[in-house]
Amino acid sequence: MGRDATNWDEEEYRNSILYDREIETRTVFRTVFGSSLQNPNTADTIVVASSDGSIASYSISSCINSTKSWRHLGGFAVAEPDCLIQAHDGPAYDAKFYGNGEDSLLLSCGDDGRIRGWRWKEITNSEGPVLASGNQIEPVLDLANPQHRGPWGALSPIPENNAIAVNYQDGSIFAATGDSCAYCWDVEKGQIKMTFKGHTDYLHCIVTRSSSHQIITGSEDGTARMWDCRSGKCLQILEPNESLNSKDTRSCVGCIALDASESWLACGSGQSISVWNLPACESISQISTRASIQDLLFEDNQILTVGAEPLLTRIDINGGVVSQIQSASPSAFSVSLHPSGSRIFIYNFGAFVTVAPKCVPSQFDH
Repeated sequence: MGRDATNWDEEEYRNSILYDREIETRTVFRTVFGSSLQNPNTADTIVVASSDGSIASYSISSCINSTKSWRHLGGFAVAEPDCLIQAHDGPAYDAKFYGNGEDSLLLSCGDDGRIRGWRWKEITNSEGPVLASGNQIEPVLDLANPQHRGPWGALSPIPENNAIAVNYQDGSIFAATGDSCAYCWDVEKGQIKMTFKGHTDYLHCIVTRSSSHQIITGSEDGTARMWDCRSGKCLQILEPNESLNSKDTRSCVGCIALDASESWLACGSGQSISVWNLPACESISQISTRASIQDLLFEDNQILTVGAEPLLTRIDINGGVVSQIQSASPSAFSVSLHPSGSRIFIYNFGAFVTVAPKCVPSQFDH
């Protein structure tokens, strides 16, 4: 039986197919929570950094209250972003907030070697996805990693930024890059004020230890290093896989996390987690996992982990599994805790974000 093709729009049909394919192949690498301008202590917005180089923001309350208007793709409900910015040429790997309130900046970094920042006030006040309207919000901060000259004077490619960390009180942004260095940027001047050299392979992750004027980096070379931000010197080299006694089986340090006191460090390295007492510079436990760890964080003296399996796992500091929540996808790249502590958000392989309440597991996807 034939269908009436009088109002058929071929271009609209093609665009819808391309859009669905784009979502199916998109990967969410990082998500952060954006605070309300009216109440900086609340966070009702999710900001997503994706493999297509975009930064998108979603209102949590709007997503929950307007599920009937969502698109459906592959059995999942797909929410439309409140704001969508094409932030990078290539994947966007990380996103952070710099400052609080109306003056805060949303920062992102990516494969193009740039760190860009947008006024959060402009993003929250935008009406609909800016890409759809054609009114791209321009960044107020645009930093590019330095290029290095080879023996014949040729410039190297701009090294990628794999992760960033911030110290608002010090006016600094720290970048973990693909040229084995970490860089400290002066936000006001837009210049590098410190370079941290010592790793022998590219960096995956970076955190600030503000109470001690330090940063900690994790690298493909299998080590984590503690650095003095005032001198740029390496203070300590931590080797999470030293107990393996084999360089052939040594895994990179892919993710690191500090607890609230900044006295405990967790390092994810392949299928293991090492927990360190930093004042003593001592590893107090080595925890084996079933799958490779891709992100972790401390919460209530326990550790939340995600990785190459469809689970969010909560473990105690000695490695005992406390609880597990099923994820929507076979792998997850990052996990983040809502500032109120009432929700846990898992950011999965693919374009889907799973939301799980702290006490009663449930999930929705966009």
